[in-house]
Amino acid sequence: MSDAAWVEDLTKRVLQRVLAGLRAEEAQAGAWGDASGRPAPAHRLLADEGRLLRGWIDLGAARLGFCPEACRTPPDVAGFIDHTLLKPEATRAEIEKLCAEAAEHHFAAVCVNPVWVSLCASLLEGAGVAVCTVVGFPLGANETEIKALEARRAVQQGATEIDMVIPVGALKGGDYRAVWADIAAVRRETLGAACLKVIIEAALLADEQKVAACVLSRDAGADYVKTSTGFARGGATARDVRLMRRVVGPELGVKAAGGIRDRTMAEAMIAAGANRIGASAGVKIVASAVETSGKGDRE
Repeated sequence: MSDAAWVEDLTKRVLQRVLAGLRAEEAQAGAWGDASGRPAPAHRLLADEGRLLRGWIDLGAARLGFCPEACRTPPDVAGFIDHTLLKPEATRAEIEKLCAEAAEHHFAAVCVNPVWVSLCASLLEGAGVAVCTVVGFPLGANETEIKALEARRAVQQGATEIDMVIPVGALKGGDYRAVWADIAAVRRETLGAACLKVIIEAALLADEQKVAACVLSRDAGADYVKTSTGFARGGATARDVRLMRRVVGPELGVKAAGGIRDRTMAEAMIAAGANRIGASAGVKIVASAVETSGKGDRE
């Protein structure tokens, strides 16, 4: 069986499993209702079984997204890069430097912790560089309402991209409704205002769980799926990027992040299907690309 056929088969099997789990919850909770008897938001978008079972391409046809350039291909490597500084000890001076570098090299975005969003939005106004921040980071274990509040506040402060972490434990435990609802809650706060990227923390997942995470992200309205926080035991791999790209198809973006430290690694991720690269080594990656290009001109 070819890789593409294997992924399609796996996706369909995971879809059936997701649907079976949702049916079981419906029978137990009464149309996925809450304690008050009101139907949960998932019921309104996931009740159409036929749409799910037609396969993963049809699954995304009704997706509500914001990022029209989610799958565009930048003209050079700089345009792929989310210039990232998420370490807890980051200082104001380091954030200012990050923004200056992003503007100088025309990176796609800066990615910072929420406390720095207002500063970055001010520093990058008119620079053509997006301001990205993180939600539920890095564990994904916040309550859904808190993630939604984080996203709302970030948008109010000037963020135009949100990278959220799914509840990884819920996914691994097969609680697909909780994962979907978590993503959908953040989507509601960002729709029309910010691009939503969903971090699945691929290093902690089996292949079927990666597929399920991508399927749920797509159906809940995400614009991208993203490999990693960079804080777990592993980061991005070309294999995971390739798998995620085949699952979400051409309509969603795929962001590779975690451990991408040089041009060779960045190009491997792009070749595998990534159209965003999250890296703290953005300047090094771009400098390497420029140096290589220069050598080619001389030769």
